[in-house]
Amino acid sequence: MRAELVDSPTYGPETDALLKHLANQPADPTLDAYQALLLDREDLPDPEVAGLVDPRATVEDLTIELPGRSLAARSYRMSAGPRPIVLWLHGGGFIGGHLRDIEYAASGIAVAGDVTVLSLNYRLAPEDPYPAGLHDVHDTLAWIREHVHELNGDGRIVVGGQSAGAALAAGACLLARDEGTPLPDRQILCYPTLDLHPDADWHEWYFPTDDAPPTAVPLRASTLAGLPPALVLAAGRDSLRDDALAYADRLARDGVPTRLVEYADTMHAFLNFPAALSAGRHAVELIGADLRAFSGRRGG
Repeated sequence: MRAELVDSPTYGPETDALLKHLANQPADPTLDAYQALLLDREDLPDPEVAGLVDPRATVEDLTIELPGRSLAARSYRMSAGPRPIVLWLHGGGFIGGHLRDIEYAASGIAVAGDVTVLSLNYRLAPEDPYPAGLHDVHDTLAWIREHVHELNGDGRIVVGGQSAGAALAAGACLLARDEGTPLPDRQILCYPTLDLHPDADWHEWYFPTDDAPPTAVPLRASTLAGLPPALVLAAGRDSLRDDALAYADRLARDGVPTRLVEYADTMHAFLNFPAALSAGRHAVELIGADLRAFSGRRGG
């Protein structure tokens, strides 16, 4: 399918400058891969690139109690009345990332979309490889339905995320469809990783084998029919761009209403760096507008 192209003369220079900035922060060569991962998980986001929480959002920390585990979550909302609930999932290659890394996006989507965003810390590999994170997302969707009134939800639920989080969102939709559990009403997939990528750092830690099921690699599903309507975002300078484009095309061919938006000349994970990348700021507003259209609310 044809993508809506979002472009700006600032995107390329901003991306170049950020990549140069990130390259000037080399890893400690004395650490092994796992030690480096643990250290990376402890790093706090730099507000000069990650941005800050939207001050208009009301923020609340939650603990989601699921069978055999407790998960940390954070909710963001602007209005007190019943609103759709968006379960939002950070990226990090299934092995890293934290809800604190994406507070600009989570709070901004809540404000721009006039929704309640629930940002989740799902379990990570290698301590908890596939399907732990997937089950966390699937079970949290059920938890939201059970607690919809406490969360001031109006009954409509959206699932979305970034990179690995988008993969978990897509996988949870497939799992719900195949198991006959309630589907979300919409899915939002930002630069998702949806196929096997053996050269990626996280691959051998997350997947048990290369013969991973479709809920782990949604592009391998035999059909995408019956899945929720989708908004898919791609980045022009992203090695995973083809995953996003191929999945959007397959969704559309299988009869799923799909909107594909590509941000030209910007990088993977651009929503993590909205203070440095205007594409990230634009995408937050675009997702918010999409959610307002989904819920039938006018822009504010």
